Amino acid sequence: MKAAPFEYSRPAGIDEACALLAADESARVIAGGQTLVAMMAMRLARPTRLIDINRIAALSYIRAEKETIAIGATTRQCVVERDPLVAAKLPLLARAIPWIGHAATRARGTIGGSLANADPAAECALIAVTLDAVLAYRASGASHEVAARDFFIGPMITTLPAGAVLTGVRFPVWSGKVGTGFHEVNARQSDFAFVTAAAQVELGCDGACKRIAISVGAVTDFPMRLESAEQQLKGGKLDYAAVKAAVTDALADIDALADLHASAEYRKRVAIKLAMRAVADARDRALGKTVQDTAHAH
Repeated sequence: MKAAPFEYSRPAGIDEACALLAADESARVIAGGQTLVAMMAMRLARPTRLIDINRIAALSYIRAEKETIAIGATTRQCVVERDPLVAAKLPLLARAIPWIGHAATRARGTIGGSLANADPAAECALIAVTLDAVLAYRASGASHEVAARDFFIGPMITTLPAGAVLTGVRFPVWSGKVGTGFHEVNARQSDFAFVTAAAQVELGCDGACKRIAISVGAVTDFPMRLESAEQQLKGGKLDYAAVKAAVTDALADIDALADLHASAEYRKRVAIKLAMRAVADARDRALGKTVQDTAHAH
């Protein structure tokens, strides 16, 4: 099929893009277009106007801002994947980025596009929630911010206001003895995930857990922080039994997604396993141990 007819605009600045978006409730912003163009081709999306923000230079950057790394909304995923600052300061994001689609899609796909699309299985969304990232957007001539944990509210649904343009995201940088873990299960690497899990830990000098963040994705309507598990594990040694009990308890009552690819029972069971592995990897890396990243097939 071919896309339905649409108008095309290329604004010179962010506020011009916001004005175009606010003037037409059926208009859509396009940057990488890796999801939107496919949906338009199948006529699952029929925007009356595409607002191309690719040429707005202010939206593409990776830079240190105080104790965070800020990434512009139109920054290509492949750029983030290769960036030394991201590798050094945001190892969890660096570990997850290669799981996004294929090299060709990462060459066009953007960080902001992935976040704004809000797919429950999206790796960028999972890492943003895990690290307590803050998303920035522009609307009606003013700049605003929203925490990642408040941004995602359903499958492909966010709290981004109508007429607003996502401008960037800031990821907090952890210091100390920090380790990370990321695991994903899919039919083939580069396919949509059935389950994802991410963990980041900071250990004290005695090897006890000073700080921990654990999240799972593709299991519920949006990425889910396992806050009760984090509370149980803080201060402990992150041994197998403790991690298993905490993660199992945190996921016991969730309403897991079910579809043609995976049942709710499967997603819940695998989420427990992957979260445990992610925490174990994060602990071991914080201790300076070598951990081999592995792929998981369905």
